[in-house]
Amino acid sequence: MKCYHVDAFAEKVFEGNPAAVCVLEQFPSDETMLKIAMENNLSETAFAVKTGEHYHLRWFTPGGEINLCGHATLGTAFVLFRDYEKDAESITFDTMSGALTVSKNGSLLEMDFPAFEIKQVPVTDAMADAIGARPVEAWLGDDLVCILENEVSVRNAKPDQAKLAGLDGLLQHITAKSAEFDCVTRSFAPKLSVAEDPVCGRAHCHVVPMWVEKLGKNTLTARQVSPRGGTLYCKANNGRVTLAGTAVLYSIAELML
Repeated sequence: MKCYHVDAFAEKVFEGNPAAVCVLEQFPSDETMLKIAMENNLSETAFAVKTGEHYHLRWFTPGGEINLCGHATLGTAFVLFRDYEKDAESITFDTMSGALTVSKNGSLLEMDFPAFEIKQVPVTDAMADAIGARPVEAWLGDDLVCILENEVSVRNAKPDQAKLAGLDGLLQHITAKSAEFDCVTRSFAPKLSVAEDPVCGRAHCHVVPMWVEKLGKNTLTARQVSPRGGTLYCKANNGRVTLAGTAVLYSIAELML
């Protein structure tokens, strides 16, 4: 079994978000896929199997399977365009979140994702205690989104992972407006055994529709300000989010299974 290690939302290796990608003829057992994800110890390992004209795509963290992952989808598309579908202009994945299409757009790979529905919820002391800064707003969808006062607060935050795990949402994201970019974000997933996700497409399916409305524009340049960092070129329209970025190959391994 080949296992590609791809840095997604990156222009060079050692930045963006690393994902492992396995392209298979059939899926191994769920237990085996989880063990591979645990052994890789990356925020996501993606498994893709071609079914007709599409690919069936599943994502596993070291803590279990999840229903949507942006950077591992980008990484998988990068691998398929590079080695398996060299003449294709787009690839459609069948996933737990429905059909997801990745298309070539110049040097970028552009992903069409569903936006998460979010609603504003009260800011709590537990949020402030877990993050180490009091949010000015809080929003809840599948994940929790906390808007902080400014970009510096997002960059300097040192959340308590155990306390984050006690908050609502599968993941917890902190975000703010930015002078250089339209918004900055960081993402944490202690419930999935991932302390901080370096660049999170799922996060931007939550925050992009919110920032589009707040900023009055439907095209955003977003920056994930984790230590590795990564840039996403985003649009929101009619309940969908377009996320675009680049990826680079770090390594190809052979799994001895």
